Amino acid sequence: MHLLKPTRIMWLFIPLLTVLFAACGRFSGGNEPVAGNTNVNIETAAPTPVTLTPQPPPTKTSPSEPTVTDQADFPTDTEGQIVSKNGVVIFTQDDRSQSFRSLTSSWNTNWQLHTIDYDDILSGGPPRDGIPSIDNPLFISQDEAAAWLAGHEPIVAVALNGEARAYPLQILTWHEIVNDTIGGVPVIVTFCPLCNSAIVFERLVDGEPVTFGTSGLLRHSDLIMYDRQTESLWQQFTGEAIVGDQAGNRLTFLPSSLISFDDFRTAYPEGMVLSRETGINRPYGQNPYAGYDTIDGADPFLFRGQLDGRLPAVERVVTVSLAEVGLEVAYPYSVLSARGVINDEQGSQPLVVFHKPGTVSALGAAQIAAADDVGATGVFNPVVDGQRLTFTRQGDVFVDNETGTTWSIVGQAVEGPLAGTQLEPIIHGDHFWFAWAAFKPETVIYQH
Repeated sequence: MHLLKPTRIMWLFIPLLTVLFAACGRFSGGNEPVAGNTNVNIETAAPTPVTLTPQPPPTKTSPSEPTVTDQADFPTDTEGQIVSKNGVVIFTQDDRSQSFRSLTSSWNTNWQLHTIDYDDILSGGPPRDGIPSIDNPLFISQDEAAAWLAGHEPIVAVALNGEARAYPLQILTWHEIVNDTIGGVPVIVTFCPLCNSAIVFERLVDGEPVTFGTSGLLRHSDLIMYDRQTESLWQQFTGEAIVGDQAGNRLTFLPSSLISFDDFRTAYPEGMVLSRETGINRPYGQNPYAGYDTIDGADPFLFRGQLDGRLPAVERVVTVSLAEVGLEVAYPYSVLSARGVINDEQGSQPLVVFHKPGTVSALGAAQIAAADDVGATGVFNPVVDGQRLTFTRQGDVFVDNETGTTWSIVGQAVEGPLAGTQLEPIIHGDHFWFAWAAFKPETVIYQH
């Protein structure tokens, strides 16, 4: 792990890091935060080198020690690498830097197995679990949540097997991970503020439920998670295990929507909302990343890769991975918000992308509820009963040209001949462009 030279955007984040360190009770170097002191003693933000202090391991649910031989499905090791059953190349040499070894010396991760270059990993500042996941979430009614959650605030909406839940970003910003079960499905709801990436996965590995925490590490500015069963490291953006016994495995993405609380209430009137009663004291509703989505050309925080100049770094994009046709597609918010709807086809896959106003940014104003409106999106298969529909936006709803049915931002037919129909969701993301491009450099940008 290398030291980074301080930049303007790093100094912008010094107050944030101070808040986070104060919240978790310690710096990775062991110093207490001092108000107004910008010479913060952490490897990734300080202008001077520091000593990284190893962090204690979390409680493990499995006592077994990881070994290379645990990978029963792997062929024989050849010249320092193997190929997993998924076709992923896995390196078999622990070539971490000395500072990285010091930081992680007490971890039980199998460092011999990794799919990425260890030099791409940075310390984010807080130690492992310094940003605490929510492992026993409590939920409240919508009316109860309305006492502190504004209607235009962003939430992650997840609906599975007839059960719907909302996860406000004002809470996720401070925790980044919620381990939950919805409709009988074990899920992990994640949010990386630095990448504006809200992603939901099924938290099953080899058919068994696992729990996840924050590692305190970043790659391309993105959250690296770890599972508490094997202490393997997982990339939030891709759902791939990048280090450890699970290296090469992937989590299954689940459909979710980043929409306003008002839109959630309309779509799912019986849906429940994640409670602020998390057992952790945080200033929910405040945005510790104030102004981050308008950094005006500065490099994103803790990102040292090559920026893809086709779009501004923190331009929001709707992203779709179409594995069946081998395409990654990005739809810029700047285009989508002006048009309201994009009726598209990529390869052989028809799709429709919705956008409506009424959802504010979680990364703008110091108080999330006071931030600018960036809108909400949805991506769907427009084919219903064999008929392909095309759509236009009319105010806050969407109308198909073929039947005149009115549809909501979550793809529900709410009025007209097809009322009660649900469009098939296509898994998508609402991310900052720089992060998506770092992981998906071959992405095609939609041109209008």
